[in-house]
Amino acid sequence: QVQLVESGGGSVQAGGSLRLSCAASGYTYSSYFMGWFRQAPGKEREGVAAIDSGGSTNYADSVKGRFTISQDNAKNTLYLQMNSLKPEDTAMYYCAADRYPLQYDGSWRVNALDAWGQGTLVTVSS
Repeated sequence: QVQLVESGGGSVQAGGSLRLSCAASGYTYSSYFMGWFRQAPGKEREGVAAIDSGGSTNYADSVKGRFTISQDNAKNTLYLQMNSLKPEDTAMYYCAADRYPLQYDGSWRVNALDAWGQGTLVTVSS
């Protein structure tokens, strides 16, 4: 059974940084596509960043140049380094895993993914 556990959320001021981690277990980590999604209050869940087993990455336009997704296959851990945080980055951040790519031609798959973490809250104050 796939299990994902996020950590690293918190409260920061605008311009600050946070690093999220997602520990994966219960499956062969390198065989899945991994990604980060977020959901702000009153808004739909949206894709933030994705990475495949070869290290190729995709980002939402809103975070390009500020966020970096990475992974340590030996530790079965996914990361999201978030720099230059803005108040609009405030959201619950979720780690996700799926057997298929999380983004196709700029569109993010949000529904029916194989596994989700419980989420970690990021709050950015102005």
